[in-house]
Amino acid sequence: MWLLTPSPAYDAGTSPSRTPRRGRKASQRCHSLRLIAAIALIAFAAACAPAPGSPPLVATVSPPPVNAPAPTSIAADRWRAILVAGDNSSPAFNNGVTAMRERLVAQGVRDIRVLSAAPSIIANAQLASASSVRRVVHTPGGEACMAFLTSHGERAGLFLSVDRTFLPPAALERALTEGCGTLPTVLIVSACHSGVFADKATQRPNRVILTAAAPDRSSFGCGARDQYTYYDRCLLQQFDSAGTWRDLALSTRRCVEALEQRMGIRVPSQPQIFVGAEVGELRIPGR
Repeated sequence: MWLLTPSPAYDAGTSPSRTPRRGRKASQRCHSLRLIAAIALIAFAAACAPAPGSPPLVATVSPPPVNAPAPTSIAADRWRAILVAGDNSSPAFNNGVTAMRERLVAQGVRDIRVLSAAPSIIANAQLASASSVRRVVHTPGGEACMAFLTSHGERAGLFLSVDRTFLPPAALERALTEGCGTLPTVLIVSACHSGVFADKATQRPNRVILTAAAPDRSSFGCGARDQYTYYDRCLLQQFDSAGTWRDLALSTRRCVEALEQRMGIRVPSQPQIFVGAEVGELRIPGR
């Protein structure tokens, strides 16, 4: 098992906003920040720091087992993917889900379910209510599972604007256990404080977990003019060149770190990575 937290390159592109992604209130900030001068923007980023006296999250890397697992490749058409855009206050969330679906389809994945807070914007999507998300995740199928959820977030979980509520880690964990069981499973949660989805209660030997931020950190890039969030932008950029999910996790984190440094973020998001012992070399579909 590897539990990996921070280390630095970013593919140059358009400069996204520096907006943190916290629940409905953060959504309102996302829109208003565009009207504030750069100096106020920097001050706001500083205000996203943990409470004074809060210890920094310490990076830990567990050494790989002596007998590293053999590469694991599962046919693309045997994967089941669930993609969720939990809020529509920024186009970044729907854009991230749409782009991820395009990449998975290009790799040969056929069983893809899409849920969105604005399903009319995405072809063949259904409404991302809390009950729908749980039901789709815990519906069995395929030989491997992949879930990608992007929205605002708090320590309470992932914000679902349809119900104006949060999907907590415990609820997602139960749904994954019911729907995916011991199958190789990849969970990607892109939101503020999304590190709460990578705690010991969610970690399993058959799971790869990527989160956009540590439990006590914000993530960025949910402005009204942002095409993607910081994390989703990097995830999508790195997807085409990665062979395994672990490779993708590491290269995405390096990209985010470099982007945040470039944008002058004072309190970095610290994307989290967990790789279970059984899936250390699990390959991306079609690779």
